[in-house]
Amino acid sequence: MNDKAKEDALARFPLQWDFIRGVPSMKFLPPEGPPEVAFAGRSNVGKSSLINAVVGKKGLARTSNTPGRTQELNFFVPGGYSGEAGDMPPLAIVDMPGYGFAQAPKAQVDNWTKLVFDYLRGRVTLKRVYLLIDSRHGIKKNDEEVMDLLDKAAVSYQIVLTKIDKIKAAGVPRMLAETAERTRKRPAAYPEVLATSSEKNTGIEELRSAMLTAARS
Repeated sequence: MNDKAKEDALARFPLQWDFIRGVPSMKFLPPEGPPEVAFAGRSNVGKSSLINAVVGKKGLARTSNTPGRTQELNFFVPGGYSGEAGDMPPLAIVDMPGYGFAQAPKAQVDNWTKLVFDYLRGRVTLKRVYLLIDSRHGIKKNDEEVMDLLDKAAVSYQIVLTKIDKIKAAGVPRMLAETAERTRKRPAAYPEVLATSSEKNTGIEELRSAMLTAARS
């Protein structure tokens, strides 16, 4: 796909997405090709529901009430592309394992954590990480630890507030301002904070636009 074709493909957000691969370790990563954006966040932050809303396909990313169900790096790409040289999709979405849960054995948590960190540090085609924060709780200590890692690895990330339908409308601007202030001096943080609700479809178009912009960078 030449540069003009890439630009055309990224002019609008694709809505026919497929799951292509679950990656339990780095050796199973798909070949680097299309620009990638990754979704990260604490377990039960609403990550799978938000990804499903973004791609417009219910059930693509698995949702569960059990924290830590996503145990691999799950790759999604628009349909209709072979994945061979010259026919790469314009964008790939990576659903990363949630962090901060207590139900799984420590060894398992450590393995998932290493997988995520190795991916963040070593993936050249990764354009941006969308770090999801539950708007009801704000940034927690384990979120700050992930931001420290992203800053150290110089991986661009953007904060996305989830479940804003669960807080009072008057509190949304305050939460946006507080979150932006807490990330203002972080070197790898994108300055704009997005507010979303997968249930109400709030902020989905803004997130799609941000993803396309990141992919073109």
